[in-house]
Amino acid sequence: MELTRRDALAALAAAGATIGGGVLAGRMEPPRARTEGSTSLDSDSSAAPSLSTDLLDLLEALSAVLYPDEVDGRREFVETYVLGRVSDRPDYRDGVREAAAQLDAVARDWEDSTYADLDADARDRLLRNLGVETADPDPEGPISDRIRFFLVDDLLFAFYSSPAGGRLVGIENPIGHPGGIESYQRGAMPGAESDAEGGASDG
Repeated sequence: MELTRRDALAALAAAGATIGGGVLAGRMEPPRARTEGSTSLDSDSSAAPSLSTDLLDLLEALSAVLYPDEVDGRREFVETYVLGRVSDRPDYRDGVREAAAQLDAVARDWEDSTYADLDADARDRLLRNLGVETADPDPEGPISDRIRFFLVDDLLFAFYSSPAGGRLVGIENPIGHPGGIESYQRGAMPGAESDAEGGASDG
């Protein structure tokens, strides 16, 4: 199954986001995890919304843990969706960047590797050891809650509210399409429905 940019735009519509073509054009500095000799996140909140390679690598690696194995096209899907989510929302953008930097910092500390460079089993294990699986999505909470809110829940919402994700789990009309909300609530998504709803809330 292939995720496309159109799927991402449908998920954005479900999340209530609007996106213009110009939003997808640029690049901004990534949220870099703290490395030896550094004391703070390398970020610029005033930069035009876009995703750097480092941040996109991390988000794609995370989506590979969260999405079914048969899904292709994750990178473009994640980039398009996240760009739309952070457009004109600097506080939310900062939250995504900081949560990503914190996740990467934990990976470096525990595994001596960036999160994106870990194998799939190690990425999944790290999330579980952090308690992300059972964390409450809270933008102001501890690290596991913030990772759940800004990263995990939002990526889950994007997938399951897209047409491709909806078809995979038997939802006839994903959110953003006629009848979508009702069919989404009926859809068979064990453990994912609450995740998706939490990730769609504004930070």
